[in-house]
Amino acid sequence: MAEIEKPLPQISPLTQPFWEAAANKRLIIQRCSNCGVFVWCPHPSCTECGSDQLEWKPVSGHGTVFSFTIIRHVLERRGRGFENDVPYIVAWIDLDEGPRFCSNVVNCPVDKITIGMPVEVVFEETGGGIFLPKFRPR
Repeated sequence: MAEIEKPLPQISPLTQPFWEAAANKRLIIQRCSNCGVFVWCPHPSCTECGSDQLEWKPVSGHGTVFSFTIIRHVLERRGRGFENDVPYIVAWIDLDEGPRFCSNVVNCPVDKITIGMPVEVVFEETGGGIFLPKFRPR
């Protein structure tokens, strides 16, 4: 598989557990041990109560499309790595466990995407050792 010439996430000590789980095709999200809230994007402390007692917990990977846009043109030089993907869907996904997750919806014609569509996570190998969570209709 050829290397994808797209920007890839920078893995930090804070996000490393997430990317390790994604490489094993598992979706995990931080959850506060103090108040029980799921925290997304990764933070060093709970965004609700401020506790630093966060644990990585597996989530179902199921959700619904909250909102979306269809990217039909690459406008900037740094976006050239996405030219072969056009048109593609970028969506906010409300995970069943509560957090809202921004990603692509794949395996769905752009004229079939709808708000409220049930989706499930799939993992796309980048060729750089990073697996990106994306969503497909379920």
